[in-house]
Amino acid sequence: MCVELGGKDPAIVLDDLSDSDFKRVASILMRGVFQSAGQNCIGIERIIALPEIYDRLIDHLTPKIRALRPGSVLDTPTNTIVDVGASISDASFDRLEALVADAVKHGARLLAGGKRFAHPQYPRGHYFTPTFLVDVTSDMAIAQTELFAPVFLLMRATHIADAITIANSTSYALGSSVYGASMRDCNYIASKLDAGMVAINDFAVFYMVQLPFGGKKGSGYGRFAGKEGLRALSHQKSVTRDRWSWMGVKTSIPPPMDVPLSGDGAMLKAWNFAQGIVWVGYGRWRDMGRGVKGLLGW
Repeated sequence: MCVELGGKDPAIVLDDLSDSDFKRVASILMRGVFQSAGQNCIGIERIIALPEIYDRLIDHLTPKIRALRPGSVLDTPTNTIVDVGASISDASFDRLEALVADAVKHGARLLAGGKRFAHPQYPRGHYFTPTFLVDVTSDMAIAQTELFAPVFLLMRATHIADAITIANSTSYALGSSVYGASMRDCNYIASKLDAGMVAINDFAVFYMVQLPFGGKKGSGYGRFAGKEGLRALSHQKSVTRDRWSWMGVKTSIPPPMDVPLSGDGAMLKAWNFAQGIVWVGYGRWRDMGRGVKGLLGW
């Protein structure tokens, strides 16, 4: 069985990105947050940046997020550009606005959006203004709640260990990503992230190539896709047989354990023999002598 219960996927951005990689990663983050208006179970919900790159992201992304254009690509003139589509419903908009307001009350800065948008061409559409919220901390409700909305949350980390702590601070553990030049650091972070999936210097590629998909903790359990997912959908059967029966070696009950037990000290012999089987079959090499003694009744 596979149960997927949502996520609050983190993306950790390290300080060692080159200028060209910085712009590339910034574009990936934009896509990861605003794709499908944020309505993506493995969309990026939290961007955790180290100090030297934190302000660079703010300066670079603020005008880009403010310039995003909501609308409907299905009913748009060919000369009109749409960057972010509608939400499936406005049922969460009151909650979203309240979470943004609460974050600002507790020290976050709202640099773009933060409220619903009444589209002049599509008054019946459900649009939330592309939002950029910075200086978000783990103790804010918005950092612990799955938003499923076009909201870019930026969080500051003082060092790599702090970034990992922030990333693992929610009850969710679905997808995640890490971006940096040092593969040693990226691999270390990937090993420490509490998540069902991690992408290094990419976004959600594990889903694209159909690796086993699923989460941990409050994000559910089980996997689909890949060999593991196929096994989860199968009824597996275990079959054993005597491997050496063609040589006359067949399974039989050893005399010390053949019931009803008989003879002097039968109980002790049976117990020592049973221990010997366990030590020989499952013990370490240094336990082998102890197991053999039990089998020989010494």
